[in-house]
Amino acid sequence: MSKEEQRDDQPSGTGWMADLARLVNAPGYARWRSMVAATGGCAHPVHLAGQSMIVDAGTGEILHAYTTDGEPAGHLLVACGNRRALVCPACSQTYQADTFHLIRAGLSGGKGVPETVSAHPRAFVTLTAPSFGPVHSHRDGRPCRPRHRDRLCGHGRPVGCHLLHKPQDERLGQPICPDCYDYPGAVLWQAHAGALWHRFTLAIRQELANQTGMTRRAFAEHVKVSFAKVAEYQRRGLIHFHAIIRLDGPAGPSQPPPDWADHHLLTQAIPPAAHQVTVTTPPSDLGRWTLTWGDQLDIRPILLDPSADGLSERAVASYIAKYTTKGAEASGTVDHRLSCRACAGRGRLSLMAACGHCHGTGLKPGLSLDACQSPTTHGA
Repeated sequence: MSKEEQRDDQPSGTGWMADLARLVNAPGYARWRSMVAATGGCAHPVHLAGQSMIVDAGTGEILHAYTTDGEPAGHLLVACGNRRALVCPACSQTYQADTFHLIRAGLSGGKGVPETVSAHPRAFVTLTAPSFGPVHSHRDGRPCRPRHRDRLCGHGRPVGCHLLHKPQDERLGQPICPDCYDYPGAVLWQAHAGALWHRFTLAIRQELANQTGMTRRAFAEHVKVSFAKVAEYQRRGLIHFHAIIRLDGPAGPSQPPPDWADHHLLTQAIPPAAHQVTVTTPPSDLGRWTLTWGDQLDIRPILLDPSADGLSERAVASYIAKYTTKGAEASGTVDHRLSCRACAGRGRLSLMAACGHCHGTGLKPGLSLDACQSPTTHGA
C-alpha cells in the first residue's frame, strides 16, 4: 500500500478512541510502542513480514534467527526513509540533517575529509532554465510586469500585468498568455535537464583544461573537479540547479590542487562552459529541439569568513540540505496519486461491476479535478 493510500485509510469520527484504548491495553503494546519510537516518528512506516537468520558459513550452525511472527500484528515497523517533507516530515528531517553534515564535511572537513579542504577553490553556482514566455511573478511590492500597458498579444490578451501579486497568489508562475507560452519547449527542457547537467560537468572540465593550455586528460592528472547539486522547483514548474564545484588535487579532497588552479580559474571557466552546452532532442512530431541553459547564471564564492563578500560554508550546506526535501509541490502541483486504489483508476472492478469506492470515476475518493486545474490568468 502506498503512503497516499494509507492516508486514505486513516480512521475518522470517534472510533479511533476505542481503537486507541484497545491498543494501549493489548499484551504487545510495549513492544509496538518501542517499534514506533524506533521509527523516529515516521508518518508512514513500512510493515515488514518474514524471517532472517545468521548462519555460520563453515559449520552451517544457525547463530541467530528472527521472525516477525512474534511481533504485534506479525509485522516489524521500520521508517519509510522518504526524503520529501510533504510525504513524511520526520524522515525528511533526518535526511535533511544527514545532507547538511555531508555537504558541510565536503566544505569544512569531517567524516574522513581533512579540514584542509576548506582552502580548496570552491564556488556556488546556480544554473537556470530559459524563458518560455512571461509568467506572473511576485516582486516585493512592485507590479508584476509593468510594461506595455495598452499592448495586446496576438491572442488579444495584455502582454503585461500591473497587479501586485501576494506570495500565495495562485496565479504566480502561470503564463501571462497561455496561448503564447511555449509549453512543448518547457516540457522538453525539463525532461532533458539531467542531460544538460551531465554535459555541463564535461564542459567545465574541458574549459578548465583549455584555459590552462592543457588537454583534458593532462589536466585531470593535476586537478580533480568535484560536484554536489540539488534541484529547486520554481513556481513556473521548471527547475534551477544549485551546485557546489570544488577543485582538488588528483587524489581528491585530501590533496590540494596546484597553486595555478585557484578560485579565479574556476569562476572564469564556468560561464563559457555553461553557454556552450546544448542537448538536441530525438526526432518526434514536434521536430528536433536544441536545448540550452537560461541566460541567468549566478556564481558566488564560498568563504570561510561568513562576514566576507560571499557565502559561508554553513549557509551553503543549509541551502543544499533544505532543497533535498522539497519536491514539485513548490510549483503548485499535486504530490499524491490521482487514481482510485481499489480499481486502479479503471472505474470498474469487473466488466459488470462499477467500483463502489470511487463510484465509477476512477479517481481517488474526494478528489476534484476542478480543484487541480490551473486558474485562468489574465493580464491587468
